[in-house]
Amino acid sequence: MCDMAKTIPFPQHKTTRARRHKAELLPMPRASADELALQVHLALASLREDGTQHDAQALLHAYVLAQSIAGAGYGALTPEQVHGADEALLACFARGSAEGVWCLDDVQFEAVKSIVSVYDQQLQSAPFRVLAQASERLERMRANAGDTRQPMRKRA
Repeated sequence: MCDMAKTIPFPQHKTTRARRHKAELLPMPRASADELALQVHLALASLREDGTQHDAQALLHAYVLAQSIAGAGYGALTPEQVHGADEALLACFARGSAEGVWCLDDVQFEAVKSIVSVYDQQLQSAPFRVLAQASERLERMRANAGDTRQPMRKRA
C-alpha cells in the first residue's frame, strides 16, 4: 500500500486571517491598479482610430466594473454618463459586428472616456475586496450569457 501525499497544513492563526482581512480593506497596490488602468486607456485610444473587438470588450468590461464599484459606494457615475457610454458601446459593437470596423466617433469617445476616468479613480481608491466582488459579478454575468472564453487574465 503506498502512502498518499498529504497537503501541508498551514496555520490558521488569528493574525493571518486578520492580515488577510486588512489587505482586503485596502486599495490594490498602485502598480497593479496602474497596469489595469493602462490596458483600458490603451483600448480607448485604439478605438479612437481603428481598434479591435478585444478593445471594445475591454471597455465594456471596465464599464460594467465601474458601475458595480460605484454601486458599492466608490466613485460616482451620473445617469447621463452611464447612458452616453451605453449608447456609445452599443454603437461600437453594432458597427464592429456589421462592418468589421471597431471605433468610436468623437462624441462616443468622450462618453466612454468619462467612465474610464471614474474607473481609473476607483482602481486607485476602492478596497480590494470591492474590486474582487465586482470582478466576480462580471465573471458570473459572462457565464450566464454563455461566454465560454477563458476567464480574463487581468481583472479588477
